Amino acid sequence: HTSKLKLPEGVPQPARMPYVSDKHPRQTLEVISLLRKHRELCDVVLVVGAKKIYAHRVILSACSPYFRAMFTGELAESRQTEVVIRDIDERAMELLIDFAYTSQVTVEEGNVQTLLPAACLLQLAEIQEACCEFLKRQLDPSNCLGIRAFADTHSCRELLRIADKFTQHNFQEVMESEEFMLLPANQLIDIISSDELNVRSEEQVFNAVMAWVKYSIQERRPQLPQVLQHVRLPLLSPKFLVGTVGSDPLIKSDEECRDLVDEAKNYLLLPQERPLMQGPRTRPRKPIRCGEVLFAVGGWCSGDAISSVERYDPQTNEWRMVASMSKRRCGVGVSVLDDLLYAVGGHDGSSYLNSVERYDPKTNQWSSDVAPTSTCRTSVGVAVLGGYLYAVGGQDGVSCLNIVERYDPKENKWTRVASMSTRRLGVAVAVLGGFLYAVGGSDGTSPLNTVERYNPQENRWHTVAPMGTRRKHLGCAVYQDMIYSVGGRDDTTELSSAERYNPRTNQWSPVVAMTSRRSGVCVSLMLFQPL
Repeated sequence: HTSKLKLPEGVPQPARMPYVSDKHPRQTLEVISLLRKHRELCDVVLVVGAKKIYAHRVILSACSPYFRAMFTGELAESRQTEVVIRDIDERAMELLIDFAYTSQVTVEEGNVQTLLPAACLLQLAEIQEACCEFLKRQLDPSNCLGIRAFADTHSCRELLRIADKFTQHNFQEVMESEEFMLLPANQLIDIISSDELNVRSEEQVFNAVMAWVKYSIQERRPQLPQVLQHVRLPLLSPKFLVGTVGSDPLIKSDEECRDLVDEAKNYLLLPQERPLMQGPRTRPRKPIRCGEVLFAVGGWCSGDAISSVERYDPQTNEWRMVASMSKRRCGVGVSVLDDLLYAVGGHDGSSYLNSVERYDPKTNQWSSDVAPTSTCRTSVGVAVLGGYLYAVGGQDGVSCLNIVERYDPKENKWTRVASMSTRRLGVAVAVLGGFLYAVGGSDGTSPLNTVERYNPQENRWHTVAPMGTRRKHLGCAVYQDMIYSVGGRDDTTELSSAERYNPRTNQWSPVVAMTSRRSGVCVSLMLFQPL
């Protein structure tokens, strides 16, 4: 005897409750993977080299268009229990079959070169993308040409585009690599033909080509005319064209090369004829300006001050060492003026410094011919306002400073301006609305919450509203016309709190705290659009 469950009267339709299990896909996959591990219900064996891999046709077909075509079509393999797979690495096949059952795979340096071709064969687009993403993160001037060729071979168009862009932007370093010297002529031509090649002058391109030819001169000498066509000789200086290019024995001994040099000479000597001589060789290169990069300058490591400098490029998500400073510097102040990075003062581990160095990212060189500050300074605040570099406060080893001076790059000279009303070391500085702000710091005895603002028109400092928290060795940045003060240290501990200053209302207000306490913190605003 059965009876129906009575529902309330007046319900127009039967009650319904859709249910979707979040656990079901994962649990099902786990059980199927366990069945495979114990070789239960397996209906196909893949023979890869000396390896036999047991599997289920339905799982392989669901994950791979290659297997789906093999097992559902009229191919002989659709009726075989053992299927031989050729031209694929055994370990790579194991990893991909494991992925089909577990949805997990680890791409690493030791397997990516076999995993990507295997994923291409099995048409596993997701793994192809993962391999390409891994290789993008590994891009370096020493390997970008190899990655570029690998991407081209396996039709990874996005990786090829990224590797091309990286090669063009870093050409000045790439041309020094072993990979560059081993390039076949057609790939070399592809690279130097680009309008976006990042070079200081066409001389670099010519020098790179000649170094490539001389690397294997017997084999490559006949290829020189073909390659030289893609060097923009008309863009060279007359002195370099005549003195270096025209006098090179390899150029002089080849008629086609001499013709190219003569063409460039005519372009330079007959400016009135230039409109009729325009072409690929007369077109100036226009390298794409990449996004901003970050520099980590000096500091303290393993009990001593350091001179090393690193650069972070958000386009490659990579830190790389660049040229070191001539002196070790901790507590150094840094800022950028006219696309040059200045390192001001600091402490070298034994003495306080007043020396200043300047880094040129185009040449990857530091210059020490910058005038020193009038006094030694460490824990100094540095910022740029109105074309001047300002050094604010700090300490000289004897006392905490309220001295402020500014550097004129045209005169290579520091000049003192009005001093702050308060001595400040570990001060944060920010520029907003044409004013220079000195935020917090320590007066040598205790942390400060006071803030003052410098007006360069009046050469005077004015006190503005204090922060809600006393902070030394804090970080500061300007965002949407407000100054953000982050972290630092008060009387007793490092801080995670943050607050912001609105100059229109002359008020500080708290913002959400960081997840970690930080002192000696730096803050930077970066606008970055991913590739």
